[in-house]
Amino acid sequence: MIESFADWLIYDTFGLSSAGGLGPALQFFVYDFIKIGLLLIVITHLMGLFNSYFPVEKVKNYLAGKNLYGFENFIAAFLGAVTPFCSCSSIPLFIGFVKGGIPMGVTLSYLITSPLINEIAVALFIGIFGLKVTIIYVASGLVLGTLGGLLLGKMKLERYLTDWVKSMQDMQLNGGPNDTRSLKERMPEVSAEAFRIIKGIVLYIVAGLAIGGFIHGYVPHGFFEQYMAVDNIFAVPVSVILAVPMYTNASGAIPVVEALVGKGIPLGTALAFMMAVVGLSLPEAMLLKKVMKWQFLATFFGTVTIFIIGLGYFFNIIF
Repeated sequence: MIESFADWLIYDTFGLSSAGGLGPALQFFVYDFIKIGLLLIVITHLMGLFNSYFPVEKVKNYLAGKNLYGFENFIAAFLGAVTPFCSCSSIPLFIGFVKGGIPMGVTLSYLITSPLINEIAVALFIGIFGLKVTIIYVASGLVLGTLGGLLLGKMKLERYLTDWVKSMQDMQLNGGPNDTRSLKERMPEVSAEAFRIIKGIVLYIVAGLAIGGFIHGYVPHGFFEQYMAVDNIFAVPVSVILAVPMYTNASGAIPVVEALVGKGIPLGTALAFMMAVVGLSLPEAMLLKKVMKWQFLATFFGTVTIFIIGLGYFFNIIF
């Protein structure tokens, strides 16, 4: 419905062409702004209700005080895989986890995996590449999220959270097991907190989507393929670098991967390109800048980049 509305508004009402340029750029912006806006409203309210009903501090202390040998990171990565969010849509949940005091490494495991794997992407993968490739891809995404979160968690990056996030952590909602208020009585406080969070990040969302819309509308098709040839030993890292300015979700990137593979580009190179598009995009960085200082952002992107490049070479070797 949202996509149909965006098409109607841009192509029918404004009369812009869908062939390329301003029309697709604005359609992309309108569609994703509405979609992410609705997700923000729903997710921030759900996280607010969760924080109101459950003593998140106990969850935090349990996870922080137990040595589960990375199992908690795997659970977070798995939750990221089964939630149907792209990178920009999963950031509100990341903010909710950080605000709730969940350990940073566990939170980052979710953030890494969430855009890479979802049920629609898995279905498309099976249809295009078969079950074997799909299983290896899903397993690789879970390993990337688990190990990436574990490694980043050891780096003590909490000190590089922005002051805005720290202020969010200091302003916990009332609630917990001794709070006997009804849902109706809780909602005004939950809504006020949810819209305060949205107000704090909306400009970053607009900036990120504007960049993504420009690329979607004005970057020519086939522009990247010349740098990803089969005989280029540096094709995998080059594909990752080329992917960073782009933005789409895994479902939108998989047909691109199919086209690249059909033109002779190695599967691992194409998959590394896709992973970087959905997990390392410049619009995502614009959003994360609201919650991470540049030291945190550079460390996060650098670590995930290294993992993705390694997975790209791994896929090229086995396929």
